[in-house]
Amino acid sequence: MLNTSDILETIRMIQDECLDIRTITMGISLLDCCSEDIGTLCTRVYDKITRRAERLVAVGQQIETEYGIPIINKRISVTPAAMLIAATRGGDPVRLAKTLQRAAETTGVNFIGGFSALVHKGFSAGDEALIRAIPQALAETSNVCSSVNVGSTKAGINMDAVRLMGGIIRESAELTADNNCFGPAKLVVFCNAPEDNPFMAGAFHGPGEPDCEVHVGVSGPGVVRAAIEKYPDASIDELANIIKRTAFKITRMGQLVGTRASQMLDVPFGIVDLSLAPTPAVGDSVAHILEGMGLSVCGMHGTTAALALLNDAVKKGGVMASSSVGGLSGAFIPVSEDAGMIAAAESGVLSLEKLEAMTAVCSVGLDMIVIPGDTPASTISAIIADEAAIGMVNSKTTAVRVIPAIGKKEGDSLDFGGLFGSGPVMPVRGESAEKFIARGGRIPAPMQSLKN
Repeated sequence: MLNTSDILETIRMIQDECLDIRTITMGISLLDCCSEDIGTLCTRVYDKITRRAERLVAVGQQIETEYGIPIINKRISVTPAAMLIAATRGGDPVRLAKTLQRAAETTGVNFIGGFSALVHKGFSAGDEALIRAIPQALAETSNVCSSVNVGSTKAGINMDAVRLMGGIIRESAELTADNNCFGPAKLVVFCNAPEDNPFMAGAFHGPGEPDCEVHVGVSGPGVVRAAIEKYPDASIDELANIIKRTAFKITRMGQLVGTRASQMLDVPFGIVDLSLAPTPAVGDSVAHILEGMGLSVCGMHGTTAALALLNDAVKKGGVMASSSVGGLSGAFIPVSEDAGMIAAAESGVLSLEKLEAMTAVCSVGLDMIVIPGDTPASTISAIIADEAAIGMVNSKTTAVRVIPAIGKKEGDSLDFGGLFGSGPVMPVRGESAEKFIARGGRIPAPMQSLKN
């Protein structure tokens, strides 16, 4: 039974502390749309998406009105498109991307994810064709997001895919140079990609998921920061308990919204992803949570430890509130989308190397980082390889979403607008890893993969 204080607390969280449902994401399987003819495939894909997600946006708006909870994005994730392209025997992946864009426009969603390939152990039919089409597909669509999984703890790291993705990211930036190099902002390279992630740009509907389901992504960095600031003298273990209790409350709201959306859409409820996903808005920063714990600025010594505490406490609080916690669930550290991260990077305290260390304990990886426009493809591949190694060895999801700012150098900035924010061009080491990346092959899976 909710009492008056619970209701007032939730209202305060929404009005003053930036609590929101970051996304309702409908996952749709397109495996039954396969055809050898690309035209038939595209027709089936469009028909199924628009039929399944016809009411998604309206239902999200109705739940907002019913509960008074902001739902920022309504999104769709679909079966990795490379699986569909494989059946067409040479069909044009860009044509499929444009079909996904048309479906997104018809349904009114913010983004549609799943222009993706899973190549952690090697390339199969359709994979390489889709990957090579990513730059053009992202340049010619506005709502389509892409991801490629290049490694896993069980399979190791596909270094041929890592080498390829460095060039793909550069090409994507070049093709969208007149649009603030926005293409790579919609492209994520994963290790250990989850099949039920509701957050863009990395969302796709895994082949092990049901035909259709709905996920909820909850966010509330401002709520956690406000809770911590009430206890300036709390010990570390007391801080952990404060964060857990706060995460519990946030997750319960997500469970409520997800259950209601499932009922109204008549599809199964998938997961609640409790991820502290920041925005450029004042008071909605993960960096400011870490600074609220006692760090003078995010990126200084102690930042990784503070982030480890935060990420662990968020997960523990979430799993106590729902049996359906999944996706990424933890703390995101996207530089351009976090006001505190932007300030720390501009001051020179937060470096790419420190961010890499932080990814060992947060829920994703190097995210929304702007790098100099002349960064070689081999260096981008080396950044991906480092991040994938952290994920592979630690049995966790890691990812890279970097944006080469074509024509810009360290000290400049790139402004994407909206939730994508703006970011300073961060320095990248100038030494070359080209010979290492050119070797290709596969980094074998670590010993901890042998668990049977």
